[in-house]
Amino acid sequence: MKNILIAFVVLLTLSCKSSDTPKSPDKVLVFTKTSGFRHESIEIGVKTIEALSKQNNFEITHTEDAALFTPENLKQYQLVIFLNTTGDVLNAEEEKAFETFIKNGGSFMGIHSATDTEYDWAWYGKLVGAYFLNHSKQSSATITRINSTHPSTKHLQEKWVHFDEWYNFKSINQDINVLLNLDESTYEGGKNGAFHPIAWYHEFDGGRSFYTGLGHTNESYAEPEFKQHLLGGILYCLKR
Repeated sequence: MKNILIAFVVLLTLSCKSSDTPKSPDKVLVFTKTSGFRHESIEIGVKTIEALSKQNNFEITHTEDAALFTPENLKQYQLVIFLNTTGDVLNAEEEKAFETFIKNGGSFMGIHSATDTEYDWAWYGKLVGAYFLNHSKQSSATITRINSTHPSTKHLQEKWVHFDEWYNFKSINQDINVLLNLDESTYEGGKNGAFHPIAWYHEFDGGRSFYTGLGHTNESYAEPEFKQHLLGGILYCLKR
């Protein structure tokens, strides 16, 4: 009986030590290469994600070097974020490596002009969920929350008034799950009509994808609602 009790105490102690061991941080690659328009908010965007990483047990690598998109290098990451990328940013081999990353269960997150990227790569268009068509002038507009349980939107009110540059989209992937819809009656320049998704998520080709059309302005990255929106997207992509 005594031996059984001792064994139980040892097992309990080992179990407690195991549960107290902190989980190693998830690794996130933040990619900001541009070959078209370059957003001034890229720098503050990177700093914002870095601050979020320190508070939420993930670590980031920031790069504009597309040569890092190799099968071996991408294996170490759980998530790749395209932060205000524009134009043709990956060559054919780098594209193939990124497709393999997603097919192996990796996640993708696009912010703002990630939809203004890689127009000739149809696979990417389906992954990000739509392509940029044009945009309105920067203004305040009302966003309607469609999903109240997703980690990127559950903190928001049903109606959210936000100042940004509002994208119109083309080639919208019909398989996306809309999180936020833009109310075109509240600003000028909308071209998508009643169905104007501005943030969404979906599973695609083995991995997860999240996109938000917000994030043009520097000021956005200081807004608590937007920062929580970004964090929720990251946590979804990290499968937490």
